[in-house]
Parts: sequence; C-alpha cells; structure tokens
Amino acid sequence: MLVTSPHNPEHWWGNFILIKGVPGPGEAGHWLSIFREELPDAEHVAIGIDEPDAVASDLGEFAALGLEIEQSSVMVGSAVEMTALVPPGSEVHPFMSDEDWTQSVELRLRCEDRDLEPESFRRFAEAKASTNRRLCEGGLGSWFGSFEGGVLVCQMGLLRAGPGLARFQSVETDPAARRKGHARAVVAFANRFGAEVLEVDRLVMVADPNYFAIDLYRSMGFVEEETQLQVERPVLGR
Repeated sequence: MLVTSPHNPEHWWGNFILIKGVPGPGEAGHWLSIFREELPDAEHVAIGIDEPDAVASDLGEFAALGLEIEQSSVMVGSAVEMTALVPPGSEVHPFMSDEDWTQSVELRLRCEDRDLEPESFRRFAEAKASTNRRLCEGGLGSWFGSFEGGVLVCQMGLLRAGPGLARFQSVETDPAARRKGHARAVVAFANRFGAEVLEVDRLVMVADPNYFAIDLYRSMGFVEEETQLQVERPVLGR
C-alpha cells in the first residue's frame, strides 16, 4: 500500500509504503526498490510492516542495509470519563485560536532532539499543524494542550480511526516541563472528549516500549495489544 501527502513531502510517515507481513529472506532490497519506484523524489526511506506479532529482529536484512528499525507498542484503552490533577499554574483545554496552532509548531520544534535541517523541519511542522487543524475543524477530533502561563508545554490530538475507535496523535511535552503531570492531565482530558464527544469506546496509543512515558499510559489503563514496526532512513542535517 502506498500512502502519500503531496502537500507535505517532508513528512516521512506521510509518504511511505506499507507491507503486509514480514518480507521473506532476500526481499529487503526488493522493497527498497519498490519504495524508490513509488516515491522517486523522496530523500528519506519509510516502510511500515503490517504484522502485529513481529519484532525488530525479524527485519535484520533492512538493518544490514543501513536502515533504522523502530519497534513500538500499540496500546489500547477504554474511552471513559477520567480525571487528573492539572499542574499548578497550568490550564488544559482544546485548541481554540490561531495562536494555539502557532504554538503547536513551536512546541514540536522544541521537542525534536535529532540533528535535522532546521528550515526543512519547520516546513514539515507547519504543514503538519495545518493538516491537523483541518482534520479537527472537519469534525474528526480535536487537539489539546496544557498551557503554563499561557505557553503551550504539552500537546496531543485525538482523531477518529474507525467505528467506535479513536487514536491519540503526536503526544509531545516540552523537555523543560516533563515529569510535572502535564501529559497525564492532557491524556485524561482527551479521554473524556473521546467518551463524551466522539462517543467512541476504544482508544489507541502508540508508544516507545523503552521510554518512560509508556509507564504513564499503563497506569491510566492502556495495555499493549500488538507491535508496530517501521523501517526508515530519515533525512538528517546536511
């Protein structure tokens, strides 16, 4: 399957191919060729593997070709009314203004810790925020933030992903504001929105199994149901 985002060519995971099942022995090079044929102008490589029980070691041939393998946990929880304490001096609410969306871009830039080309990454972030806004204004979900003294320090989206199902998007917390309870408060707010407004009963969250944030999601009732595998060669600083 080919997925493209013509309006945002620098969105790696908006321009990728998805393979059903783990490729067999000797097939990694073939799929790289397919990617190049389908996305000839892409400077990156992004290939998703649709196999819920696969693990990163199953993709050793891609690693041998110099690609990065990312294994994530797909977590599922119930959309229920949930409360969490808002950190002192902060306010949690859906995005409501142009300024909120402008701050969304700036927060994403502060959260990025890879050596990316700054102008290219800003173009990507601005285009992605524009896409997110259109989806929210089209009634598919909403974007939420925790604001500390008026400054956005944590954000995430919740968008419909099918009948009775919604998925969290782009959970990001400013490095200077982590471990203060902002993410917990925003997840709880979004969870209530899923139950009360979107009227879905299941929520999906994709998390890094080796990053501390996964413990937060587990403590809020999310459980791992399957694995997501991605193969990529990102475009870093030039």
